[in-house]
Amino acid sequence: MKINANFDQRVVVHSAELDWIASPMKGVLRRPLDRVGDELARATSVVKYEPGSKFSPHTHTGGEEFFVLEGVFQDEHGDFPAGSYLRNPPNSSHTPGSEPGCVILVKLWQFRPEDRTQIRLDTNSIMRVRDPEQPGVIVTPLYADLFEDVEIQEWAPNSNIVLEAPGGIEVFVLSGDFVEAGESFVKQSWLRLPIGSSFVATAGKEGAKVWMKRNGLAQVDDEIALLKKYSTKGAS
Repeated sequence: MKINANFDQRVVVHSAELDWIASPMKGVLRRPLDRVGDELARATSVVKYEPGSKFSPHTHTGGEEFFVLEGVFQDEHGDFPAGSYLRNPPNSSHTPGSEPGCVILVKLWQFRPEDRTQIRLDTNSIMRVRDPEQPGVIVTPLYADLFEDVEIQEWAPNSNIVLEAPGGIEVFVLSGDFVEAGESFVKQSWLRLPIGSSFVATAGKEGAKVWMKRNGLAQVDDEIALLKKYSTKGAS
C-alpha cells in the first residue's frame, strides 16, 4: 500500500475531514497521512483509541514516535495525557491502549536502526523559549540530533513564518490556523514539504500552535529499504 509516497512532492492532508479506518485491533481507528507498506509500514497517521481499547503486546522493530493530541494514552510505562511526546526506539516493546480513550499523531519506521534514545515528555510542564531569529515564535524543543529536529512552535497572531527545510519539513496543526501557498491549514491539518523546500506561512488572527519535524525526510530511502528487509520476518 502506498499513500502520499512520493517524497519529492508537496503533500497536504486535512485529516479532520477524513473518515476513520478500522485497524486490525478492535476499537483502534486510523486516518493515514502517508504510508509505504501494509500492516508493516513506514507510516504517519492519526490514530484513535476508543475507550477501553488496546493493542496486544508488540515490539517496534523500526521504532515509534507519537504525540498525544487528545485524551490519555496508556501502556505499562505510564499514563500520558494530551501534550505528551514519546519516542520508542527500534526494538522497544509495550502494550498500548487507553481506558478513557485518546487520539495520537504517530510515526512508524522513521528511526535509524542504531537509535536507542527513549523519550517521554509532558510538554505541558517543560520550558518554552522564544525563537531569537523569528519574532512572535515560541518553541518547545522535543528532540534533536544530527539527523532531525522535532519541536512545538507557537506563532503569534498574523505573524509571518519563514523556515528553510534542507532535509524536508512536516507541520501538523495542534490549534489555530495558518496559510501556506494560498491554502488554509486548520486543526489536525498536515503539510509535508520535500527536501530543499522553504516553508513560508502566515498565522491566522488567533495565531497557531503546530507540531513540527525538520530534516526528517533525508533518511526516507534508508528507512524504506530497512522496512523491506524486515517485511518477511513478521516485525512491527
